[in-house]
Amino acid sequence: MSAVRVHRVVEGPDDGPAVVFAGSLGSDLRMWEPQVAPLVARGYRVVRYDARGHGGSPVPPGPYTLEDLGADFLALLDDLGVARAHLVGLSLGGMTGLWLGVHAPDRIASLVLCCTSAKLGPPEMWVERAALVRAQGTEAVAATAVGGRWLTSGYAASHPDVAEFLRGMIAAVPDEGYAAACAVVEKLDMLDALPKIAAPTLVIAGAEDPATPAEGHGALIAEGIPGARLEIVENAAHLGSYEQPEAFTRLILGHLEAG
Repeated sequence: MSAVRVHRVVEGPDDGPAVVFAGSLGSDLRMWEPQVAPLVARGYRVVRYDARGHGGSPVPPGPYTLEDLGADFLALLDDLGVARAHLVGLSLGGMTGLWLGVHAPDRIASLVLCCTSAKLGPPEMWVERAALVRAQGTEAVAATAVGGRWLTSGYAASHPDVAEFLRGMIAAVPDEGYAAACAVVEKLDMLDALPKIAAPTLVIAGAEDPATPAEGHGALIAEGIPGARLEIVENAAHLGSYEQPEAFTRLILGHLEAG
């Protein structure tokens, strides 16, 4: 593993409990904006970062691995002088959280795994998406990702400004960064490792998430991790933290404060 120094934004008191937000494939740290103020108000040190290949982070040659993403996270904690952090991850960020829960349990105080999966096939789909992005750019997948997966169709239609903001977010991701990160999802299989995770874990799923439906993904994670619980948020698709921020933030805070 060779870590890169990821772009990050840190807000809140320096001595507050660290909560690190890890984003989805195709996003940058702005996807977590709705969660910042409520957590800072409760005294948390809120850290958001761009995954390698995304936003303001370096774009090393691919393909990337889950171990790479985990190493980047641990290097971020080291940079910030944080011994243990709460991790809130959505989709790719949640997958990173699973890896860390297994391989770096001493660095993880708790996990909130949102709209994510421990195995998200078929692998061919991710190979094809990477090839499309390398050939035509992230613009080629941006509109479909937002309107078909990130947001429910009703929300996208009634909030065109939000839909356009998120479409632009995906389109701005470097082509090679997006494509290289597709390899992480292509090879993902953490199902058998779930019982090894000891961190207090909350799994949040969107009731209308077509990418990682609760029944086939969130429920399996919650069943596999000892003591984990599953919460399903209504009227939320894959980027549920942005579409239903109040519900997601309430659940995140409840989990953090329960520990």
